Amino acid sequence: MRAKTVLIALPNRDFDPSEVAISWQLLRAAGVRVRFATADGQAAVGDPLMLSGEGLDPWARVPGLRRLKLLGLLLRARRDVREAYARLLLDSEFRQPLRYQQLQVDDFAGLLLPGGHWARGMRDYLESQTLQAFVGAFFASAKPVAAICHGVLLAARSPGAAGRSALYGRKTTALTWAMEKSAWDLTRFYGRCWDPDYYRTYREAAGEPAGYMSVQAEVSRALASPADFLDVPADAPQRLRKISGLHRDGPDDSRPAWVVVDGNYVSARWPGDVHTFAQRFIELLG
Repeated sequence: MRAKTVLIALPNRDFDPSEVAISWQLLRAAGVRVRFATADGQAAVGDPLMLSGEGLDPWARVPGLRRLKLLGLLLRARRDVREAYARLLLDSEFRQPLRYQQLQVDDFAGLLLPGGHWARGMRDYLESQTLQAFVGAFFASAKPVAAICHGVLLAARSPGAAGRSALYGRKTTALTWAMEKSAWDLTRFYGRCWDPDYYRTYREAAGEPAGYMSVQAEVSRALASPADFLDVPADAPQRLRKISGLHRDGPDDSRPAWVVVDGNYVSARWPGDVHTFAQRFIELLG
């Protein structure tokens, strides 16, 4: 039987390594062929700060101290992710991605949209009208779609019926403003203070309230109702584990994860949800 093929769309640089490498690893283990696409057909590069943790601490610019990590150890990808990412770099499909312009819905059984936050690379991905048109067409096809973190923002910007978002009428989660702000505060006040907006892809303009350009706020504006954005409810089991930002899920531990499935669409918040997120996507693929 011919293996199902899933597309992972990527920015040319600065994607989140956990959300891509773990998703790829679990899909391949499930017998799914994984292809990739970038804007120019060149192999993508993950966010180097999330891989090494170097450059996130306040002393990182002092000669000889860059490798000394404290905040960097907290925020960087875990060892299993770094090992999966090293294997990903050797994958022939990853090394020879398609271009956005080549993408055809009929060529794929599913679509996965990962995230990242560093504006240097992510904005081209999030703002590509070519990619948005493809994502909108994929949603319209009723094939499974998975989006995590800023990948949900790409889905929200993609066209659906009647000039609305492809997410209009759907329930979703994404990077919450609480999580985005806590990581932003950590890096701008206690870490990478010379680059205070490292953790914000978009900043508010003058007169806009705090969080107006956060992932949660923009995604919510694209939905049929703000109530369709689902965060961890107050009575959820393991709620503190899910919302603290200190715990990440694993192959045998879904307790920290918060994943929302609505029909053929699955969404998640951040790298700490990725194992559960990828497994739910695999279930949708059948």
